[in-house]
Amino acid sequence: MKVFIMRHGEAEAYAPSDEERNLTSHGESQSAKIAQWLMAAHGVTFDYVLVSPYVRAQQTWNTIKPILNVADAKVEISDEITPYGDSDDVVEYVKALGSVEEIENILIVSHLPLVGYLTADFVPGIMPPMFPTSAISCVEFSHATGKSEFLWLQQP
Repeated sequence: MKVFIMRHGEAEAYAPSDEERNLTSHGESQSAKIAQWLMAAHGVTFDYVLVSPYVRAQQTWNTIKPILNVADAKVEISDEITPYGDSDDVVEYVKALGSVEEIENILIVSHLPLVGYLTADFVPGIMPPMFPTSAISCVEFSHATGKSEFLWLQQP
């Protein structure tokens, strides 16, 4: 199973609350650009998508959804993948989903610092990578061996 971990696009600095911060027009453009790159370079079809309920993550998802192959994907809004979610819990959840749902490709649209921690928790021994806005990483997890490999990190 390949796990694609994406940070939301650039967001406004201020809003009534962190949850309500909107993407900037540059953030929308960045997100679309990385989705276009992902389709051109990898042509992946997603089976499952986890998206943070925060406005900027939802807006990122709405920007990239028409570009990606997600027509048959199950989409779940997850309170567990907000900025300070527990990465260990999320990794175990994704691994369990992959064994039950037979997922080949899953996309997670989330936030700093969680995106870096998720990448590192999937691949023990690596430091959490830095994620600029709209960056996406790819980790391959094998249910057969229980091991993961960090494949790449791409930014717009």
